[in-house]
Amino acid sequence: MLQTLPDGFTAVITGAGGGIGQAMVHRLLESERPGRVVAVSRHIAEHDDPRFEHLAADVTTQQGRHALGETLDGAPVHLLFNAIGLLHDKYRAISPEKRLEDLDAETLATLFQVNAITPILLIQTLADSIKGRHPVMIASLSARVGSIEDNRLGGWYGYRASKAAHNMFLRTAAIELFRYNRQAIVLSLHPGTTDTGLSRPFQDRVPDGKLFTPAFVAERLLDVMNDRRPEESGSFWDWAGEPIPF
Repeated sequence: MLQTLPDGFTAVITGAGGGIGQAMVHRLLESERPGRVVAVSRHIAEHDDPRFEHLAADVTTQQGRHALGETLDGAPVHLLFNAIGLLHDKYRAISPEKRLEDLDAETLATLFQVNAITPILLIQTLADSIKGRHPVMIASLSARVGSIEDNRLGGWYGYRASKAAHNMFLRTAAIELFRYNRQAIVLSLHPGTTDTGLSRPFQDRVPDGKLFTPAFVAERLLDVMNDRRPEESGSFWDWAGEPIPF
C-alpha cells in the first residue's frame, strides 16, 4: 500500500463520512503501514483502532479548515485524500442542469465552493505539513465529466465546470508544491460510478457491472496512487489507472 510513503505515515481523509471516504479509512486501517489516520467529517465517528482520530468539522467552512490546521499543527502529512463532492441536494434544490434555462447563480456558487474551492483551500490549510523533504500524496476526487476534452453530451453545467476548476486548481498547486517538496504528488482521481448517495438518483442509467462498491473503489484508487511518481504530479486518472484528458 502506497509504497512511496514511509512506514507509520500520517493520513488525513476529508469527507470521511461519505461512502468512498469511509471505505478509504477502513482500508487504510486494515494495513499496518499507517501510523495515524485522521478522519474528518461533519458527524462524529468512532473506530476502535488506536491510530484512528476523528475530527468533527465541516471543512467547506473557514472554521472547519482552521480546526483541521490546529489538529495537525504543522506535523508532516504524507497522505491527504479528499472525498468531498456535491452533485445534488434536495434540501437546497440542487440538481444537475439539463438546459441553460436551469442555471442559477446561487447553485453554481455552491457547487464551486464544495467541488473546487474547498479542495484547494484544504491544501492551503495543510501547506506547512506538506512542505519539506518527506514523501506526500495528495489525491482529490474529481469526475470524468470534468474533462473539457471529453465533454460530448453537454448538460450538468455546474458539476462539470466545478470539477474542471478542481482539476485546474490541483494542477496549479502541483507546480507550486514541487518547489517546496520534490516528493509531493498531486492527483485528480475519477472513482467511476460508485454506490453512494451522490450517484443514487442516476444509478438506473449505469450499465451492468459499472456500479462499484465503495470498498472496490478505495482499493482501486490506492492502486492507482501507488503507481504514480513525482513526475506525474498534477495529472488526472480514472479508477482503472487510465489517464483522463483535461
